[in-house]
Amino acid sequence: MCSLSHAAAPKASMDIVDTAVAAGEFKTLVTAVQAAGLVATLKGPGPFTVFAPTDAAFGKLPAGTVEALLKDIPTLSKILTYHVVAGADSAQKLVNLGTVKTVQGEQVEIRGYKGEVYINDARLIMGNIQASNGIIQVIDTVLLPK
Repeated sequence: MCSLSHAAAPKASMDIVDTAVAAGEFKTLVTAVQAAGLVATLKGPGPFTVFAPTDAAFGKLPAGTVEALLKDIPTLSKILTYHVVAGADSAQKLVNLGTVKTVQGEQVEIRGYKGEVYINDARLIMGNIQASNGIIQVIDTVLLPK
């Protein structure tokens, strides 16, 4: 698995939102969470598992997509909640489950392949970042619900 550059390892005393902000690789995700009004939820007690796309993952979307989503809050909320699972699950536990239901309501498939972990078509590039209210699983592609 690749590792992201972090100035310092996030402390488990920080919640998911603060951990994502401190990491520096999730500016687009944090902006989207703020626009959708989900900050309070992701700062709540949880626990949550968040499949967190990096800024580079958002950059893979067609030009103008992020800007359009930031103006379409219902669709943005649907996409963001598709990245969240109730409970704090390690990458290994998720692979063993095979599928998990997201907060949005649809299932994501989790599988191991040639030493890598995939959530649908997104590759896990850094797993098991501990936060005070859950775990962040860093992915290289934005997950899109059906």
